[in-house]
Amino acid sequence: MLKIWGRVNSVNVQKVMWAVGELGIPHERVDAGMQFGVVNTPEYRNLNPNGRVPTIEDGDFVLWESNTIVRYLFAVYGPQRTPQQRYGSEKWMDWALAYVHGPLTTIFWQLYRTPADERDMPAVDAAVKQASDVLPIVDAALASQPFIAGAEVTPGDIPLGCFMNRWFQMPIHRPALANLAAWYERLKGRPAYKQDVLSVPLT
Repeated sequence: MLKIWGRVNSVNVQKVMWAVGELGIPHERVDAGMQFGVVNTPEYRNLNPNGRVPTIEDGDFVLWESNTIVRYLFAVYGPQRTPQQRYGSEKWMDWALAYVHGPLTTIFWQLYRTPADERDMPAVDAAVKQASDVLPIVDAALASQPFIAGAEVTPGDIPLGCFMNRWFQMPIHRPALANLAAWYERLKGRPAYKQDVLSVPLT
């Protein structure tokens, strides 16, 4: 059975959990990271020398890095896709990592994991602007299709969908992007997204 190491309030673990839910993969999850510890033990470092989450064990195969894990799960357990379908979807995973992950992480850590009297609000404002400047790109891509790469959820939806849950829940000023908002509403109706992303408080 697939074994997943990681705490549920990690956005990177949420990517893996949502993918597993979409694909219906039997699995076991073990709390690790932050208050749960584990990641600095020799046993865990033998699996993942970075001491980060998530890590998966699929039989004897060990894998870390959340986007790579999502790619692996869809390649092994998902529907067969042509190279064009695969990479047309997966480019959005790299796009989200390059353009969205950074500003969203800054906003989240400042507002949720930094004491109020220590927050760098100019950094938050700059990060909100940075994200607001790039999100029209994905809004335009969603103008003609329900999900990021077409009619169905694919790996391309996963990282961005997890980041956008934070984007739409955080107390910030967001530009009105109708297609992006409609996509988020569609994701909220999916059982796996609801269970493994929406139901987890921002902490």
